[in-house]
Amino acid sequence: QVQLVESGGGLVQAGGSLRLSCAASGTSGIIFRRNTMGWYRQAPGKQRELVATITSGGTTNYADSVKGRFTISGDNAKSTVYLQMNSLKPEDTAVYYCNSRPPWVAAGIDRGSWGQGTQVTVSS
Repeated sequence: QVQLVESGGGLVQAGGSLRLSCAASGTSGIIFRRNTMGWYRQAPGKQRELVATITSGGTTNYADSVKGRFTISGDNAKSTVYLQMNSLKPEDTAVYYCNSRPPWVAAGIDRGSWGQGTQVTVSS
């Protein structure tokens, strides 16, 4: 099973930017390139929700709340996926989790492999 480690979280003011990284290990680069990668987040008292996904073919999908502000990308040579977050808002405050799943597995909070999460806090 792929192991995922997130980094890059922190405290920023509204309007600021952060770049999250998710490094994959414990599996081959072939599997990393095959899998659909995603970022999810969970705020206090709320369910974990989709932020963005990217397929092996480069197709991206974003939640309406982050569209135009966040960008998901991957570096196959480094087995790493990124989430560039711009124009951050207080409502973006959450623990952000990285997800990896085979393309034949439907998306869901109980699907695939997950990282431990990284905290993002946006002050107003």
